Amino acid sequence: MTAFNTSREIPATVEQVFAAISDPERLSRWWGPAGFTNTFSVCEFKKGGRWSFIMHGPDGKEYSNESVFAEIEPPRKVVIQHISEPEFRLTIILSASEVGTVVSWSQAFESSEVASRVEHIVVPANEQNLDRLSAEVLRKAGGGSWCINLATATPGHTMLAAID
Repeated sequence: MTAFNTSREIPATVEQVFAAISDPERLSRWWGPAGFTNTFSVCEFKKGGRWSFIMHGPDGKEYSNESVFAEIEPPRKVVIQHISEPEFRLTIILSASEVGTVVSWSQAFESSEVASRVEHIVVPANEQNLDRLSAEVLRKAGGGSWCINLATATPGHTMLAAID
């Protein structure tokens, strides 16, 4: 098994971060790499629930995705089993920190060959996913936006600060 791990610290409560993951409308706004949009046909956010959607790439290509929410432990943990190719298991853990919440993101592939083939896409895409999650969590009510300062605290761990 090969896993790609990263983390991000977001200046918001664990509950606020979990809300951006558990609400299908909000999830559709931030899921995926930069430039992608989503159309969800099914998003049953519960243990064993189906998640079926199309990611629309900035190049006009469409990517069908089928997943199952394998574990949900509100507001701390979500495990997603991606059952369409490439198959993987994504574990998201939310932990309170002095600043807010550390989001730990681990994408595990059973096949090391598959992991090697997609690593050049997955590693930057996971960072972009966390960028987009952070922006969604820090959005002001009413559609306003925050100015977000990124600072790398340690390799693979980014801290965010929001300025109104």
